[in-house]
Amino acid sequence: MANEKILMLQMAVTDMAKAKAFYAEQLGFKVTKDYGKGDRHWVSLELPGGGPSLTLSTMHVNMKPGTMNLYLSTSDIEAAHEQLKAKGVEVNDVQDNLYGPGSGVKWFDLNDPDGNRWLMVQS
Repeated sequence: MANEKILMLQMAVTDMAKAKAFYAEQLGFKVTKDYGKGDRHWVSLELPGGGPSLTLSTMHVNMKPGTMNLYLSTSDIEAAHEQLKAKGVEVNDVQDNLYGPGSGVKWFDLNDPDGNRWLMVQS
């Protein structure tokens, strides 16, 4: 098959040091590559559970910082919420209506330093 899986997502950032610290130190991503400097800087990160890598880039081409919505899953939404708060991440309250009123799917959201929105969803 030609398309088997998503390998990488690329995200535009304005301040690489701040973005790299947020993803590595606060969200727990592992830095796997760090290339370049200034307006030609890329940092690739992976989640502990695997999956596609996230590459932060100061070379924006046709991307704009702060325009992405991304979803992460967790088996324990309350623990994830408390853990991120303890690391200094500004998180919104846990809700139970991701797919609309009465859906019962628990989630909360947070923004990275550029304003990209992450939704943490209990799976």
